[in-house]
Amino acid sequence: MNTLILDGSAGSDPAGDVIHSALDEELRTVGATVRSVRVSEKRIGPCMGDFFCWTRSPGECTQDDDNREISRAFVGSDLVVLLTPITFGGYSSELKQALDHLIPNISPFFVTLGGETHHARRYPEYPRILVVGWRSAEDSVAEGVFHHMVTRNALNMYPPAAVSCVIDTAWEPGRVREVVAGRLQDALEGSGRIPTVLPPVEKASAGAPPKRALLLTGSPRGKKSTSQALGGFLLDRLEERGVATETVRLYTVQKSLERRAMLLHPVDETDLVVLAFPVYVDSLPAPVVASLECIAFHRRQTPPRRSQRFVALSNCGFPEPAHTETPLAICAQFARESGFAWAGGLGLGGGEGLVHGMPLEELGGRAARLRKALDLTAASLAIGGPVPAEAEALLRKPAIAPWLYRMVGYLSWRKAARRHGVQRAMKATPYA
Repeated sequence: MNTLILDGSAGSDPAGDVIHSALDEELRTVGATVRSVRVSEKRIGPCMGDFFCWTRSPGECTQDDDNREISRAFVGSDLVVLLTPITFGGYSSELKQALDHLIPNISPFFVTLGGETHHARRYPEYPRILVVGWRSAEDSVAEGVFHHMVTRNALNMYPPAAVSCVIDTAWEPGRVREVVAGRLQDALEGSGRIPTVLPPVEKASAGAPPKRALLLTGSPRGKKSTSQALGGFLLDRLEERGVATETVRLYTVQKSLERRAMLLHPVDETDLVVLAFPVYVDSLPAPVVASLECIAFHRRQTPPRRSQRFVALSNCGFPEPAHTETPLAICAQFARESGFAWAGGLGLGGGEGLVHGMPLEELGGRAARLRKALDLTAASLAIGGPVPAEAEALLRKPAIAPWLYRMVGYLSWRKAARRHGVQRAMKATPYA
């Protein structure tokens, strides 16, 4: 049994080392051939969201770094084990950096699973998946989000079985090995169901009206991104109501430690933080997770001096807004762990097809419900309120009928591939 362990530990992590050692012993006991990769030691750039892995070099990322090695090893394994400290109910930024690059292993074309749009298989077989996360304190909400995220990953990665477990870092090594062994057996036997319902998250009650608002844009496309279009429209509406605004693009501050420090001062000085981002692999893009980790660490060292609120705007490529629920739950958990009051979030389905980085004012009637939802949200936030239920309800209905989205998407992918001369290679399996 070929087994790949992707270790998302950041540097020295005693708890991760204990879990990794226990897992390695159990795998060798069952005769597995084990290959371990500590992702933080690999050279992997951020996924740029350009989809060239589907339309220029089908099945392979155009970035020639260690992400290709990991994607190849993933496809060639019988079992993949993901190890990660639980970060706001999600993966660590180190592990997420590798996972974001796995999308070449699936097809750009669409299928319907459980009434939702998903990408089709590229390969006939995929590995079983075992995800082991650890926390230093019990948190049923974070653990519920974590298990649900693995469920969502399983829909898109096509494993014969997907199992997750959470380890308490205070456990003795013997108990750690016992739990790991049990969940490993579940993964090999295809048993051990994962909870599929997100734990409920309550929004904070009304607070003081904000004087300053900060937009964090979490897209690699920067000014021309759908995330910027959504966040920028909301900030414009807040400015009309007398709120001073500022924007920080997270992909730029991730380029060095010095630039990361430039993120912290605006966060400290604002009353309201708005995070706008695209969904990557059922969660937030790795550089966005890294930014939130940086903010959370800073706030643990230097507690905030004022009450601050946090809002998230998530957009996904699939037409159904349900795909944004897990990343929004991760945002709510970040707020909870970092001392922000969670004011709620909005999830837009089919954002790339509807907005495609265009200013919302230029989109006419097709974006009328979206503009109304953001207008209602701005009006509530400006007086210290949360994202209103009416705004959430406006975005629950897909902006475009899923059947039409899938048809147009199929034609769009074919057109893009034809432009690059690879239309006959769209179903290539370079790692077979």
